Amino acid sequence: MLRLSRNCPWFSAAVLCLLPSVLTLSAADQPQWGQRYTRNMVSDETGLPDEFDPETGRNVKWSAALGTACYASPVVSGGRVLIGTNNSRPRDPKHDGDRGVLMCLDEADGSLVWQMVVPKLDWDVYLDWPQAGMCSPPTVEGDRVYTVTNRAEVVCLDLHGLRNGNDGPYLDEGLHMTPDGQPTLEPGSTDADIRWLLDLRAEAGVRPHDSSHCSILLDGPYLYVNTSNGLTSKHDGVDRPEAPSLIVVDKATGKMLAREREAISSRIFHSTWSSPALGVVDGRRLVYFAGGDGVCYAFDAYQPDNVIAADEKMLNPTGKPDRTALVDDWVPALRCVWRFDCDPTAPKEDIHRYIRNREVSPSNIKSMPVFHDGRLYVTVGGDIWWGKRQAWLQCISTAGAGDVTGTGLLWSYPVERHCVSTPAIHDGLVYVADCAGKVHCVDTRTGKPLWVHDAEHEIWGSPLVADGRVYIGTRRGTFWVLAAGPERRVISSIRLSDPIHSTSVAANGTLYVATMSTLYALQKKD
Repeated sequence: MLRLSRNCPWFSAAVLCLLPSVLTLSAADQPQWGQRYTRNMVSDETGLPDEFDPETGRNVKWSAALGTACYASPVVSGGRVLIGTNNSRPRDPKHDGDRGVLMCLDEADGSLVWQMVVPKLDWDVYLDWPQAGMCSPPTVEGDRVYTVTNRAEVVCLDLHGLRNGNDGPYLDEGLHMTPDGQPTLEPGSTDADIRWLLDLRAEAGVRPHDSSHCSILLDGPYLYVNTSNGLTSKHDGVDRPEAPSLIVVDKATGKMLAREREAISSRIFHSTWSSPALGVVDGRRLVYFAGGDGVCYAFDAYQPDNVIAADEKMLNPTGKPDRTALVDDWVPALRCVWRFDCDPTAPKEDIHRYIRNREVSPSNIKSMPVFHDGRLYVTVGGDIWWGKRQAWLQCISTAGAGDVTGTGLLWSYPVERHCVSTPAIHDGLVYVADCAGKVHCVDTRTGKPLWVHDAEHEIWGSPLVADGRVYIGTRRGTFWVLAAGPERRVISSIRLSDPIHSTSVAANGTLYVATMSTLYALQKKD
């Protein structure tokens, strides 16, 4: 069942929908990873710095120490900056040991406002990888923060934290932050205030693999959540093949409202780490989701009267009733409008025998699909740890219905080795980075490259296009500033002391760059 509090009845969660949002959203905030709905990595911010120097302080507004691992991109909203990290540098002595951490910082000076500290699923390292921290970028609306923890929990948090009291209905923050078998910790003013919590392992039947990663898509009263379902610890199959890869959650109560039933989980090659996007095609709102099976799906946006009812077609691929998600309460299915297999010639049977095969394997998708001008852009290819060394940037038509694999591809552009980067589309150009350390600029009409920049080391983050520039960091710790446009031009490169895995964010005249250990807030100074 949905976990609220042993001290609070279920119906009290309904009061959340009556609470006003006391913080207003600035037009220049960046409350979600990528542009709202479409997920495009483009910002309208101007006046951003094109170089900086942490040693001299040039163009550095402030810097904040993180832990020793940061795979999540920051978000900025309501005067706060939120970013995931680990607990290798404890900010509160009562939180000792390996933990997932979501830090909430003051946008003005980078000081700590509060943090959510979550114990690890430490009985199996493949459920919650040691020292990986909290990897999901949160999504903020008003004074509500929605994110997925390292324990595969969807949570709604109060942007104020506990410093203004525990607003409930969830009241078990102390128990939640306490590792199993230890005395319950006492929450303090710098701890997170949980409004509600949905345990995906218990309620959706998923088994996360390595880390949970999802940037929640917010659409009106609904949240679209990737469950991060994945393989067994032996990498020999999917432990929970019937579990959903995508679910819809009521943002007011945390109740699961719908799930996909396309058997995506049964075909996962490694894990499911992509986040959903949304677009409108011919007046129809569609949610786009890239599965761990290398397939892009378009679902009708959730409406209570536009789903497959639980008592109609709740069947799994074997034709038997599927009761794996909820034992006593089947959830309805989202309506799938179309599916596009991004790698149709890849192996489709007994796929896990291709684990560790760098020549032949299925493909998967780790980046987000991006909706732009009626087209869908996505990167796909062999898994960076276990699959073939092939990857592509693809442009897909959003028209049609059913299986559009044979008709939907507009163009496909090969990138090098592997790719986990979300594309950025601006002024007829699409920018993307790959694990060979190349930044590509491609014509959106033809799929032909205009230039390729060698960043000299592997890239896991995504390019940010803002203020006429392309910002991108590498795992070696080099931060590149390139000119946006059809001609390759390097504006600057800055060598930092730690690897960069996340995507830069621009908000309120400030550029945010996170390394594994430090978050920099950068502003152009005279």
